Amino acid sequence: METDKKQLTYADAGVSFEAESEAIARLKKLVQTTYRPEVLSDVGSFGGLFALTTYQEPVLVSSTDSVGTKLKVAFKVGRHDTVGFDIVAHCGNDIVVQGAEPLFFLDYIGISKVEPTVIEGVISGLAAGCREIGCALIGGEIAELSDIYTPGEYDLVGTIVGAVEKSNVITGEKIAPGDQLIGLGSTGLHTNGFSLVRRIVFDRCGYDVDTYLPELSATLGDALLATHKSYVKSILELREVCEIKGISHITGGGLPANVLRILPDGCVADIRKGTWEIPPIFPFLQEKGNVEEAEMYRVFNMGIGMVVILAPDAVDAALASLNVSGESTYLIGEVVAGEKGVQGVGF
Repeated sequence: METDKKQLTYADAGVSFEAESEAIARLKKLVQTTYRPEVLSDVGSFGGLFALTTYQEPVLVSSTDSVGTKLKVAFKVGRHDTVGFDIVAHCGNDIVVQGAEPLFFLDYIGISKVEPTVIEGVISGLAAGCREIGCALIGGEIAELSDIYTPGEYDLVGTIVGAVEKSNVITGEKIAPGDQLIGLGSTGLHTNGFSLVRRIVFDRCGYDVDTYLPELSATLGDALLATHKSYVKSILELREVCEIKGISHITGGGLPANVLRILPDGCVADIRKGTWEIPPIFPFLQEKGNVEEAEMYRVFNMGIGMVVILAPDAVDAALASLNVSGESTYLIGEVVAGEKGVQGVGF
């Protein structure tokens, strides 16, 4: 039985109001840089207010995700802004595939002990990601949970809400044999497969995050923390140029699992391996981990972060628009008739 009669405080239990207040003071200006005219609240409100005024028949589209074990790399490197950008890009890509314009974003940071500089780093990345896609960061939660999270670590989760006119929702139901697949190049790993990546580079190879790798022209830490590419602006601009029949964000599950999600019955996506450039991080991991090709395509994006499906007569206009947007574009396959599925060399 505890006999110490000291007056206990919340800080004695591992929660510091002072550290949280300092963190919030640091992030307030960062958050305000993301505000759109529709935002009616400010940092500190119990709920974020957003006026939905410009749509006739709005359909709200939402997504929630986490950065996953890529955070473990951020902890090792001691850099926290990239993962903030990652979660916004990931969530934004997930809703733009249905034609939605991102409106606002909410974050959750669960941490063992609030370190204002760490929180500031994460929020700066979140704010940069939101500015990139025109999305307002209107709320969030910082939970100091020393009994749950390992000291020096945190979890990062985000929720995005967007809107699209009901008549413009992209569903994939119009996809038909003969349609073409355009792949948009990735910047590397994005936010998927890091449990396997860490097993390869840290456990098997014994590398440190500061190890310079000539194959990657970067330190391991920099190569692994390359941010998740956002395709939101490019897709919203493409939507104004031609009809998009379907879009797939290539995340966990790779090309086979994610393209399958948007295909209607009777359609097979025939993907031609070798029609796009594969970033060096992927062959590096395959060699160092002795990973089978099929497993590589199942776990990683392998250089394609987004797949757009459209009619053959829309291809030229689509490529022109995407190239103006700065995307690396590749014609990677077509839709053929058959039992619903994805086929290609390597998977």
